[in-house]
Amino acid sequence: MQYTQTDNFFLMAGPCAIEGEDMALRIAEQIVQITSALNIPYIFKGSYRKANRTRLDSFTGIGDENALKILQKVGQTFGVPVVTDIHDASEAAMAAEYVDIIQIPAFLCRQTDILVAAAQTGKVVNIKKGQFLAPESMQFAVNKVRESGNEQVILTDRGTMFGYQDMIVDYRGIPIMKDMGVPAVMDCTHSLQQPNQTSGVTGGNPQMIETIARAAIAVGADGLFIETHPDPKHAKSDGANMLNLALLQPLLEKLVRLKAVVNTL
Repeated sequence: MQYTQTDNFFLMAGPCAIEGEDMALRIAEQIVQITSALNIPYIFKGSYRKANRTRLDSFTGIGDENALKILQKVGQTFGVPVVTDIHDASEAAMAAEYVDIIQIPAFLCRQTDILVAAAQTGKVVNIKKGQFLAPESMQFAVNKVRESGNEQVILTDRGTMFGYQDMIVDYRGIPIMKDMGVPAVMDCTHSLQQPNQTSGVTGGNPQMIETIARAAIAVGADGLFIETHPDPKHAKSDGANMLNLALLQPLLEKLVRLKAVVNTL
C-alpha cells in the first residue's frame, strides 16, 4: 500500500454516498488540490449504495452501476485510489471492477463470507472495527483476509457504542491494531454519530471532528477517514456528522503540523 509509505498520514475522504457525478467530481477536485498542496496521500471515499438505513424511505443510492462508474471516473480523472463499501459477499467482485479498496462496514466485520470474498478480489480490504468489539478482536478479521491469500489489510476504528444513542472513542485501539501489522485509521466522522434517534435519522456532533482527528494523530494513527460535503445539511445521507468541505483545508493544515511534531517524538 504505497500511500502508507510516507511520513505523513493518509486521508480517506469524500461524501457519505454518491449523489451524482458532478457532485463527486467537484468534491474530489477540491480535496485533491488541498491534499496535493499539503503532501497528504489521498483516497477518495464514496458509498455506491447505502444498505443500512434506519427508515425504509431513507436515500440508498442512485443505482449501483451508475454510482460505481462515477467512482471509477473520479479515480481515473484525478489519479487517486478509490474506496467504497460492500454489504454482501456477492457484491465484492462487482465493486472490485471499479474501485481500488473494498471496505467492510463495521456491523459486518465478523461476517466470514464477506471478508473472504473481499480478500479474493485481490484489492486492499479496509475493515471497519465493529462498534461492539474490542480492538483486540479485530485480529480475527485480519486473519480471515490474510488466510484467504490477501495481505493488503487496513483497520479503521469508528468508535464504540456508549449506551444506546452515542459513541465513544478508546484511543488504545490505534496502537493495538497497529501491532497487528496493518495500517490503523481513525474514522473521525462516524465515531461522532448519534444513532437510533427517535426521528429515525442518525444524529451527530461534527463540532468534535477536529478533537477526534487531533487525538488520533497524537497516538500514531496512520490515516484518517473523514466524510465531507459542501452542504451537509442537504446531504442525502449522514449529513448530521459530516464535515463541511469548506472546513477541511484549515483542519488538515493543523493536522499536518501536529503530525510533524509527533514524528519527532
